[in-house]
Amino acid sequence: MKKKYILLAFIALMGLVSCDKFLDTMPDNRAEVNSVSKIRALLVSGYPTNTYLLFNEYMSDNVDNMGDDNPGTSRLMDQIYSWQDVTELANDDPKSFWSESYLCIAHANQALDAIYSLTGTSSIDDAAAIVAAGYGAEMAEALLIRAYNHFMLVNVFCLNYNSQTNTRNLGIPYMEQVEQELNPKYERGTVADVYEKIQRDLELGLQYVSDSYYQVPKYHFNARAAYAFAARFYLYSEQWEKAVEYATKCLGSQPASVLRDWAAIGKLERDWDVRSYEFVKSSYDANLLMLTSYSSFGYNFCYPGTTKYSHNSYLSFTEVGYAANIWGNTQTGWRNVSDWYYMAPEWYNGATYDVIAYFKIPYMFEYTDPVARIGYAHAVCPAFTTDEALLNRAEAYVMLHQYDEAAADISTYIHSVIKPSYFSANLSTEDIVNFYSAIQYGTWNKPTIKKKLNPAFNIGPDGGIQESMLQCVLGMKRIDQMAQGLRWFDIKRYGIEIWRRTLEPDPNAGQYDASMKPMRLDDVLRIDDPRRAMQLPQDVISAGMKPNPRVTDKPAEIVLQPMALPVSNQ
Repeated sequence: MKKKYILLAFIALMGLVSCDKFLDTMPDNRAEVNSVSKIRALLVSGYPTNTYLLFNEYMSDNVDNMGDDNPGTSRLMDQIYSWQDVTELANDDPKSFWSESYLCIAHANQALDAIYSLTGTSSIDDAAAIVAAGYGAEMAEALLIRAYNHFMLVNVFCLNYNSQTNTRNLGIPYMEQVEQELNPKYERGTVADVYEKIQRDLELGLQYVSDSYYQVPKYHFNARAAYAFAARFYLYSEQWEKAVEYATKCLGSQPASVLRDWAAIGKLERDWDVRSYEFVKSSYDANLLMLTSYSSFGYNFCYPGTTKYSHNSYLSFTEVGYAANIWGNTQTGWRNVSDWYYMAPEWYNGATYDVIAYFKIPYMFEYTDPVARIGYAHAVCPAFTTDEALLNRAEAYVMLHQYDEAAADISTYIHSVIKPSYFSANLSTEDIVNFYSAIQYGTWNKPTIKKKLNPAFNIGPDGGIQESMLQCVLGMKRIDQMAQGLRWFDIKRYGIEIWRRTLEPDPNAGQYDASMKPMRLDDVLRIDDPRRAMQLPQDVISAGMKPNPRVTDKPAEIVLQPMALPVSNQ
């Protein structure tokens, strides 16, 4: 069935790439969508079943190369890790995500078309009449689905939104109508064009979103999920006041009460299945919108399945979860981590792998033939969480120079993940600035928890109040969103340069210290590197859509970098 579904998604998307058979095989049986129950059933198919998790996570700075001879990889993983144009096909590849996202958009447009037909209207300009006819909630869900899928597509396949260049950077086609002709041609427009239309759909959807007809609200755009989406959208589009407004609507007056209960999860058995299934429970207040997908991401990233490229001990001890941080630890090491966190990351170390695992995304396998032991891998992931909403609000507060409010949100987040016996203080702005301004910017062989920020918008001088506060927020987001695919978007938004380096075993490492060290610098993703935009699928380019630009030459300093120069593990 999965192969059939992929085929239908491909057929639906070929309207974007000149497919003569688009009108011959319709996945949504649109001629029969003639009742509210059928509209609702159609909208169930508006949530993508292919995910961005794998390629977003492995393009980010959350992984390193664990050695040239490490066999734990594939051609797809090699291409994603090295920011190549991806040609390999799998459920976790960019083409599947592109096709599935546009299929979801097609379902939303078909639902809107049915609403227009049933209410005697012609477009969302007639929203008042649609609402009066009793279809407001269905219209809102369709608009939120359309806005969300375009939002994810533009953030994956385009350069990031910024007020300086968004009117020049290539966008993606924004699909607003049910396709009625063969061989349509679409222009990409600009990032600004796409964001303008997303905002229009989002804001109308927010007016009428309702949980009233959902049987399982967490698998639909319920109101709080819509607010969290709005907070992320307005943050990414530099509308800081609105980001705060909608994050607050999502969180309510007592944010601490709706964050993830890490204390409870940390008391469970230290088992990947147990804790990852707990993480994705829809009953948790923290999980706002759940997406199911055909994906092996849980096995690849949250368990040592792909070992050549991994979130490893050296990376974690110097930059992320195991590193010394603002909550006061002065020494690092595997033993210390269990003292800090309610649920510490797990460390798997062997002859060919060194993996820090985050038990978040489960690996669910559906056997189509139990005897032959074949079937499909599945994953479940929260698309939005209250934890993200809180940290998005903190970031927006920083941009509004409301530093004390940001410090309060940061403290609330830290208290949810760090045991009170280790850290119970409420951080002040001064505490945060003093801590982060004293840290050196990391380099490929001397990394720290701090990286140079280069956004298009102004954040003040290096080491200043605003920049230091942002360093803290982004650091907390990196820890919180590990294995959730969102770090890549922060890298793009803040122009963070990241490196590709190869590690080697460190014979001098202690038993409870990082077991690897940098051996070689292979590549750097610069501020203006066009590879920050994932290349469009090859079929789409072959059909005539303009590809993302590419620069083939590596920076000279990378070419000249000694290729086997050992460095100390400091």
